[in-house]
Amino acid sequence: MIKAILTDIEGTITRISFVKDVLFPYAAEKLPAFIKAHQDDHDVAEHIASVKAHIEQPEADLETVISTLLHWIETDQKVTPLKQLQGLIWQTGYENGDFTGHLYPDAYAFLNAQKQAGRSLYVYSSGSVKAQHLIFQYSDYGDVRPLFSDYFDTKVGAKQEQSAYNTIIAALPFDASEVLFLSDVAAELEAAKAAGLRTLHLIRDGQDSTSEHPYINDFSEFSAEYLA
Repeated sequence: MIKAILTDIEGTITRISFVKDVLFPYAAEKLPAFIKAHQDDHDVAEHIASVKAHIEQPEADLETVISTLLHWIETDQKVTPLKQLQGLIWQTGYENGDFTGHLYPDAYAFLNAQKQAGRSLYVYSSGSVKAQHLIFQYSDYGDVRPLFSDYFDTKVGAKQEQSAYNTIIAALPFDASEVLFLSDVAAELEAAKAAGLRTLHLIRDGQDSTSEHPYINDFSEFSAEYLA
């Protein structure tokens, strides 16, 4: 019996285009000025140092760091210091009302139903925990953070690596077989399955509806069989 649900965000409970068409361009536009203005802040300085370490250029100047970060955004790379910095930049956008966090209506209804049924909800996304908090704090439905018991990002490991899911399960009060992982990415589901989690593939917005995992096209198709 499933006692907890671990969910991805992008493409699973929020539209991919929200991230790619709203959040990423916003971060790319604001990033150069943000880095220059906040380079001496503790958190930002730490992330800048992580970028330099990642590219193996400890003496890189600020322009090199900025161009590297912009390249990572353009090529959609899941690099932890980028994700952390994006979260800081997006906070300003949310607080200014430049956008709200998109949630599919069916996903919002599903999450509430599972919470009310007594299942614990967790998030695992390539976006930083800070970015996750923001999308839920400033969502289309208001602050929905109380739905979730905890949040995980790439600090526990890459989403396509089994070890990341082992780490998450070690932090939860449930066996792997009691946790259902939701994602739109087959490779993530494979890694979670290898760690012993149950899996459910979300195939939304006209994507190819074939999968080696159980799949649904939206949460209106979710049934009790996925919880047994």
